[in-house]
Amino acid sequence: MQDNNNKHNTGRREFLSSAGKVALGAGFAGVAAGCGAAVTPGDTPSSVDYSSLKYKDNLWNRDAWARLMGDLDFGKEKFGWFKGTVNGVREGEKVKPLFGFEGFSVARLVDEGNGSYQKLLREVGFYTDLKTGEVLETFDNPYTGETVKVVPIANDPFNHHIAPFFPEPPSYGGLNKEKPPKIPLLLDWQEAPNNTVFLRTPIHLFYPSALQPEKWPRESAGKMNRVSEMFTYVINRDELADTSQTSITYSGCWSRITPWLPWMLMGQAEGHIYYDCTMGAYHDDSILSEPVRAYAKKHFAKYFSAPEKWEDPSLSSLEHYALEQAPAPVK
Repeated sequence: MQDNNNKHNTGRREFLSSAGKVALGAGFAGVAAGCGAAVTPGDTPSSVDYSSLKYKDNLWNRDAWARLMGDLDFGKEKFGWFKGTVNGVREGEKVKPLFGFEGFSVARLVDEGNGSYQKLLREVGFYTDLKTGEVLETFDNPYTGETVKVVPIANDPFNHHIAPFFPEPPSYGGLNKEKPPKIPLLLDWQEAPNNTVFLRTPIHLFYPSALQPEKWPRESAGKMNRVSEMFTYVINRDELADTSQTSITYSGCWSRITPWLPWMLMGQAEGHIYYDCTMGAYHDDSILSEPVRAYAKKHFAKYFSAPEKWEDPSLSSLEHYALEQAPAPVK
């Protein structure tokens, strides 16, 4: 987060969104006490030099974002986590909690040497039983009365760049054609009491679906895919201001509005899905629940480490579904 031309300034699952143009790759990445208060110490006076907080400097923003998303001690890994509830939303009835959702990502940064960093990340998310927390492999869909196979989210890789300018939104395998103008990377920082800094990065997208209804009549919600993701980061101000810390932990909230999940086999039925999760980024995976940890170790072991090098393409779960699954028979 310092203006260091020899290292940080020569050198990114979820992307950033300013005025709807920043996307976050954490893809997910990233809780625990909610979005209202910092979870790290910092209520007492500090000797940290707060003049290092250059909120209106795009080079500072680049490094601040990089320290949140990864570690500027290049090569070190950063662990992201999310957990919450996935809800069904239909007209004329109250919102229905359907299942839990928990997962994680692991990222590493690579200095490109041109003022940008690569963020190399893979992420996995599991749908869980609301009562037991166990990972679901089948689900009794209350809307259709049908038992369906659950397909977890597994994005490998979900890479992007961190630069002094806002990146282009994710292409989702070339489906999203939006090309915003080049804008300096200035994020929506908000200082608050109790030595806390908030950061919000929403993104709202509307692009052709990888699951077209002609081929995927039971999985597809329509020709266009409308997705919104809202991230709120809760950061300790001392950590943010301390330029000797190459990586910053955070907690926060993540919500997502998306069409019905394709494996629910809802087709173009009215309504949508709403994810309501807490999130955080830490230096190890100790926050993971035991059911999810055990399941991931058995079935998705490689997701406990970040990719070693840049690979294309970086696809979202919908594009992976189109490549890896087969259309369900029409009833």
